[in-house]
Amino acid sequence: MQYGNRILECPDFRLELNLRFSGSSAGTKKMAIRPSAFWCGFILLPILAANPGGFAQSAAKQKPLLDPAVARRADGVERFNKTLQAAETYLPILYPSSHAANLYELKNGDVLCVWFSGTWEGSSGVGIVVSRRPAGSRNWGPPVLIDRQAGVSYQNPVLFQEPDGTLDLYHSTQDADAGEANAHVLHLKSKDNGVTWTKPALLFAKPGAFTRDPVVVLKDGSWLLPLSYITSAGIGNGQENNYSVAEISTDRGATWKECVMAGTEGKIQPSVLALAPDRLLAFYRSRAGDFIYSSTSLDGCAWSPAIATVLPNNNSSIEAFRLSDGHLVIAFNNSSEGPGVGDGLRKPVSVALSEDGGRTWPYVRDIEEGRPGYGLTEQTAKKPGREEYSYPSILETRSGEILVAFTYRRQTIKLVSFTENWIRQGGTDGEFKGRR
Repeated sequence: MQYGNRILECPDFRLELNLRFSGSSAGTKKMAIRPSAFWCGFILLPILAANPGGFAQSAAKQKPLLDPAVARRADGVERFNKTLQAAETYLPILYPSSHAANLYELKNGDVLCVWFSGTWEGSSGVGIVVSRRPAGSRNWGPPVLIDRQAGVSYQNPVLFQEPDGTLDLYHSTQDADAGEANAHVLHLKSKDNGVTWTKPALLFAKPGAFTRDPVVVLKDGSWLLPLSYITSAGIGNGQENNYSVAEISTDRGATWKECVMAGTEGKIQPSVLALAPDRLLAFYRSRAGDFIYSSTSLDGCAWSPAIATVLPNNNSSIEAFRLSDGHLVIAFNNSSEGPGVGDGLRKPVSVALSEDGGRTWPYVRDIEEGRPGYGLTEQTAKKPGREEYSYPSILETRSGEILVAFTYRRQTIKLVSFTENWIRQGGTDGEFKGRR
């Protein structure tokens, strides 16, 4: 039997206990136990008898999560981080919890950051908010609520500006506290660069539909909106059956055709790039928590089966972007999960650079390492301040600046600004060190 974060399966429940040992093993060790149905009685009952009060002791050993300094820094002002040698910004906090940012540069030069915010992911009244960095400014405005509704939870907003300037917002919605398998996708429009919005309208009613990554314009002008179908309640049993699709519209979003992306069982949240007029490349999050996967397409509808890249994945969101010089960047957690590998920590946040269309990734640099000594116990707590740095969104502005926005401890959204050459000048403490 192993300690630390090793888990034994039990179909109906999970227990976290503090176990006290004497002799050479003296001290307190934490064990998460989930035995199979057959072994539950043999393993759990003796442990419970020998360790009364283990549940209360477990909660007491967790490190403090909320850091008051984060709230003080969350003012939207860009500051230079001497240690990182890059500029960073903490966005103002509107509601207690924030997650799943997405960046978009408008035609007028404003940069928008949208995310979902409320009490906690999946809870009633979690809404979509937006912060704006006006053209020519280095600072971000206060977040503004776009919409929220009691009884449902909004998630994963994505922006897209049409050729005529109309701004589209796509996001998922699910019944509060009901799991992700009943999610649908809503659509809103703005005619004034995101200042005011229409009421949300149902776009994709098929249960389990989830947005995450931006629209791609195909060579014939068609729109491709990547989606995932979450057939499970969320992360856990059945997640290996989640899959990805490309929704394609030839009439500016009036109608959509669903194209299932081949070999994507357990591969979700596709980040799609147009490398050439007839070559698309997609990167996927892996439910197995092993690697980032990729596949290619000529037309956006027929896709090659997804295969593993060299980049690790911890079953958390990733995003890629094609730079103006043709190079690729991808933002991700440089960690994975599995025996002998890692615990799937949602840190560090790293950026990798490819100069050959994604075949190799010679340069990797961390933009966020997290707090030393904080691990899986502090990551799994369902409250703001937990040890999580995740769901990065990445883009290059027309001025050549690379921006990454990501979830910062579920408390706010943090942004880091740098150049392509900055990636080449640093390194990583994560699993993948770069390969030339």
